[in-house]
Amino acid sequence: MIIPSRLVVATKNPDKVREVEAVLRRLGVEAEIVRDATWPDVDETELTLEGNAILKARAAANATGIAALADDTGLEVAALDGRPGVRTARYAGPDATYEENVAELLAELADVADRRARFRTVVALAEPQGAIRIAEGVLEGSIARRPRGSEGFGYDPVFIVDGRTLAEMPPEEKNRISHRARALEAMARLLKGDGRDPRP
Repeated sequence: MIIPSRLVVATKNPDKVREVEAVLRRLGVEAEIVRDATWPDVDETELTLEGNAILKARAAANATGIAALADDTGLEVAALDGRPGVRTARYAGPDATYEENVAELLAELADVADRRARFRTVVALAEPQGAIRIAEGVLEGSIARRPRGSEGFGYDPVFIVDGRTLAEMPPEEKNRISHRARALEAMARLLKGDGRDPRP
């Protein structure tokens, strides 16, 4: 598998599309992001981040005939035994907003001293012919006691790295260090050739 010239970012979340596009541009990946492609909604029924990323990438690639990049990201909190994990986007319910998910997390951690957490992103790149690549990125941090900052999305206002939340960082800075950026960097290295075979 080589770096495709056209690429679908297999998410209906415009915040994710913008972030992926910005990171790929920084990495010098020249693929055209196809924005008008459509594919059926995918129920994230797998029990792992990798499984859900593959599910979404394959569905988009099969429906559009274009290489598709999908990710699944989990926030893993030490004091919660790794939760919310694979349910990160739906922590406060299936249709929860960013703010509701953050409120649920902070309520669970209200009296907890150990705030250690990490974001883990698994990225899958699927070709319409079936080949697939997997890469992962991790960002270690901790959970703030209240939201801070106005940038980013999701749990960014409560995820602290080196004293600041991701929402307190300019997008350009976040996109250099984030879990998603690290996963995409790993994917770019794979596509440039590392000796691993594409998965069937």
